[in-house]
Amino acid sequence: MKNLILLVAICWHLPAFSIDWQGHRGARGLYPENTIGAMKEGLKYKISTLELDVVVSSEGEVVVSHEPWMSEEICLDPKGKPVKDRAFNLYKMSYEEIAKFDCGSKVHPRFPKQQKIQAFKPLLRNLIQESEKEIKARNLKVNYNIEIKSTPEDEKKGFQPQFKEFTDKVVRDIAAVVDPSRVTIQSFDWRVLRYLHVAYPDFKTVALIEEKFKVSDALKSLGFNPTVFSPDYNLLTAEAVSELHKAKVLVIPWTVNDVASMEKVLKMGVDGIITDYPDLIEQVKKDR
Repeated sequence: MKNLILLVAICWHLPAFSIDWQGHRGARGLYPENTIGAMKEGLKYKISTLELDVVVSSEGEVVVSHEPWMSEEICLDPKGKPVKDRAFNLYKMSYEEIAKFDCGSKVHPRFPKQQKIQAFKPLLRNLIQESEKEIKARNLKVNYNIEIKSTPEDEKKGFQPQFKEFTDKVVRDIAAVVDPSRVTIQSFDWRVLRYLHVAYPDFKTVALIEEKFKVSDALKSLGFNPTVFSPDYNLLTAEAVSELHKAKVLVIPWTVNDVASMEKVLKMGVDGIITDYPDLIEQVKKDR
């Protein structure tokens, strides 16, 4: 009997039970990205967090979009014609204009399993409200990981407001529709994270990084220890995970899209995984 109790205790504390599975842009591998439909698609699987990106329109609305322009990879103009990258600057467009573009019908060259359906870029507050209806109806426990798509270059070139103003708008819209305790804010632009750390200390921060890093140097450069460190999974090592854990920082790599790679980073001891394919989660859990 004692052995049975011990076995149950050990199994309960296996990492698979505490992994933060995040649906990247909702479920980009299965449904047009960063749409309300993509979030609902992601909620069909055993995710614990919906991951998404935000930009700003001309009138200051926070819009769910990966680029601050209409992407030629996924978008068609209101007449159904292809667009050229950067030809339509969302920060120079009203939300009424933005919503007329179809960013779901075009075949995605990198995601052949993705459903093709007419879809538009939603407002952040509307996306959260619609996601919350689904979450509550199904009695789920799901959080949000929201990326502020800020860069110094886009700020200089007129594709976004000044980063502090950008951050203020995002925080405002989050607080209006969901408890901030259920939200992490991430960015590759560490100016945003430093500002959040001082101006909005109750918000959890996620430091995104896409180049090789040394943990001590990265944390020193940021200036504080974020809630989560989120690198490209190809750059991650078990040693880096251990060092970050010693600094009391969680590790959630992106974007892990096959079972073998998921197993690899789980063995390193990561705290979560961001994936375009939440349909793979159940298979990984069974394997573990």
